[in-house]
Amino acid sequence: MFVLVNLKTYPCDSVEVAEAAKDVSEESGVRIGVAAQDADIARVADTGVETWAQHVDPIEYGSNTGHTLAETVAEAGAEGTLINHSENRLKLADIDGSVQAAERAGLETCVCANNPEQIGAVTALGPDSVAVEPPELIGGDVSVATGDPDIVTDAVEAAEAVDEDVEVYCGAGISTGDDVESAGELGATGVLLASGVAKADDPRAALEDLVEPLA
Repeated sequence: MFVLVNLKTYPCDSVEVAEAAKDVSEESGVRIGVAAQDADIARVADTGVETWAQHVDPIEYGSNTGHTLAETVAEAGAEGTLINHSENRLKLADIDGSVQAAERAGLETCVCANNPEQIGAVTALGPDSVAVEPPELIGGDVSVATGDPDIVTDAVEAAEAVDEDVEVYCGAGISTGDDVESAGELGATGVLLASGVAKADDPRAALEDLVEPLA
């Protein structure tokens, strides 16, 4: 099970969270990654934690002011990137371009989608993984794994029907070890979460709780 913590633009100490994630990962044997803002990627990567970007654009080197180049985040230390998060939605053609840009730079890719139908569509673009995230549950207290379990199982089936090699993660409302365990029981091989760790008073304790059922 992969636990990917998205720091979004929360006012947290990204290095503190990254150090906690690295320690908990090493102690538990659970794979944990941290998706940081572009400006924090290098500092987060320096902690040794698996580091992800939150987005890359479908561009190459050139005149692209204000965009995020895949090669730049890779050089800063990112190993993977989210694409098409619900808070940064893209058209299907741009998702395809971003996946290709990330692969060109050697980044692992996770494409987010709102429902099983969209999961099937983005799986066809050949990312490493997809993540189902119902927007209405993002940032809430109810996880998709418990509040709408059918959407997880349907997403897994939709992805498998297109490409069995693409991993399926789930996000939205994930905040406890029980949520992570439920996600795995529904067929997900990873979870995306944000506020449960990034806004926690004690990020290390929050991470330890998340991985406890997996250790």
